[in-house]
Amino acid sequence: MTTITNKLSFWLKPSALQWWPILFGLAAMYAPVYYRLATTFWSTDDQAHGPIILIVVLFIAWQKRDCLTGEIQGRLNPISGWLMLLLGLLLFVFGRSQGVFTFELGSQIFVLVGILLITRGMFALQALWFPLLFLLFLIPLPGMLVDGMTGPLKQQVSELAEMVLYGAGYPVARSGVMLTIGQYQLLVADACSGLHSMFSLSAMGLIYLYMMQYRSWIRNGVLLASLLPIAFVANTVRVIVLVLITYHFGDEVGQGFVHKFAGILLFIVSLLFLFSLDALLDRVLPRPPRDKSK
Repeated sequence: MTTITNKLSFWLKPSALQWWPILFGLAAMYAPVYYRLATTFWSTDDQAHGPIILIVVLFIAWQKRDCLTGEIQGRLNPISGWLMLLLGLLLFVFGRSQGVFTFELGSQIFVLVGILLITRGMFALQALWFPLLFLLFLIPLPGMLVDGMTGPLKQQVSELAEMVLYGAGYPVARSGVMLTIGQYQLLVADACSGLHSMFSLSAMGLIYLYMMQYRSWIRNGVLLASLLPIAFVANTVRVIVLVLITYHFGDEVGQGFVHKFAGILLFIVSLLFLFSLDALLDRVLPRPPRDKSK
């Protein structure tokens, strides 16, 4: 009860009342956009991470709320702010009128940046840079990009899976993206390419880096550069596991509940790889000692 009272008192402060018209305006613009997200893209396995991304953005923004209503305020940038706001509004209108959902949803980043520069200045923008950047992961991948990358990724996943299984002594053969093992033939479908998994796992990796707050640019760079390779290897592991389950227990088991559970396996393997790499970097790049005087 106390928490709810504190939240209500925060929004009723004079410094917070100025945000009410802005929030109503943003809700009027983007509530239909998020309704479309919830009823279309977020209902699919490929975009199921969307609600998690939104929750993370809102949580971090709430944690940084003092930069919006506090006494500390940076130098205002009205010219840059209005230019960003105008660009965002133009993208929104173009996306809505032409049916380009990427522009319609992506415009919110420019709109929010413009509002912050106009009302609170660079101080607020620097404080909220991560949730603003993280909004990019709410935007569904363009169909042209998906179509162009899915084929090559499926081919590479199939080749690597065949190489590992053949090296382990299994009777496996490959024709394109079709794997034959024993009496079973398994097609590496579009969903098994791992493209959307790479997208969502990259988002999880960025959350991890943000939470860890490493000060070493080298360490952050190595972990950041490893996100896509880790996601690719984890997706290959998922395909290999499904092939082995099908070979040993039959097609019904491999394509049933286990196939759906493989998505969870993908995230577990990816996180284990990321944590292992981070632990290795702990030995190579030790963290700076704490200041004992503080």
